[in-house]
Amino acid sequence: MFGLAAMADPSEETVAAPPPTPAAPPESASDPPPADAASPEKVSSPAPAPAPETRSRGFRLLGEDTSVHKALGGGKSKGFFLLLFFPNTADVLLWKDKKTSAVVIGGATVIWVLFEVLDYHLLTLISHVLIGVLAVLFLWSKSTTFIKKSPPNIPLVEIPEDLVVNVSRALRNDINRALHLFREIAMGHDLKKFLGVIVGLWILSEVGSCCDFLTLIYIAVLMLHTVPILYDKYQDKVDHYAGRAHTEARKHYEVLDAKVLSKIPRGPAKPKKQN
Repeated sequence: MFGLAAMADPSEETVAAPPPTPAAPPESASDPPPADAASPEKVSSPAPAPAPETRSRGFRLLGEDTSVHKALGGGKSKGFFLLLFFPNTADVLLWKDKKTSAVVIGGATVIWVLFEVLDYHLLTLISHVLIGVLAVLFLWSKSTTFIKKSPPNIPLVEIPEDLVVNVSRALRNDINRALHLFREIAMGHDLKKFLGVIVGLWILSEVGSCCDFLTLIYIAVLMLHTVPILYDKYQDKVDHYAGRAHTEARKHYEVLDAKVLSKIPRGPAKPKKQN
């Protein structure tokens, strides 16, 4: 019986192991990369962000790209009086040059007090100032001979020729510009300028009847040193309300132009210049 057991079928005793899984073939260098894996050389740069839309800031009293400093000349005076009294107009009026601005305000205040409050006259004031200055310098020069000291070094003051030429040119340009404007208005070329000048002169006459010329000049100096810097600080708010007022004024002007101004006969048109 033992022999029969020994001769039994070997397939009943041993179980065949499953065949080994074939190994994946190594990737060759020539195989193309997957479609979703992009090479570093072909990586596209990110799309540029769309440029922000430039929106107009609405109505601007001085223009879209004009600052207060640039509107005042950008530090360079334009005109006879500005060239003579304010060499750096924008810096003085915007208080960037605080010393000069304070000197201008202080000098204007002293002059106004002398002539308006103390009731000084110009010729009297000039005479008294010259008498005082000459008396002090004369006595000082004479006293140095008794106390054995060097006399005062009084500098030689001369008006430079360049200053006279620049001032005369600026004055000439201002006068010619005013004469040209009056000629255009008198010939009836521009109705808007005519109305603007008439209204401006009427306002000036009303203001002149309320105060004298010196007080008017003093008020103008104070306004020139306060209004620009306040506008520069609150420019957005001022432009907003100015835009609304400008829109309403245009509506009224269009109605006035349609009903009255368009029916007024005008002068001959200006001839065009031929090249």
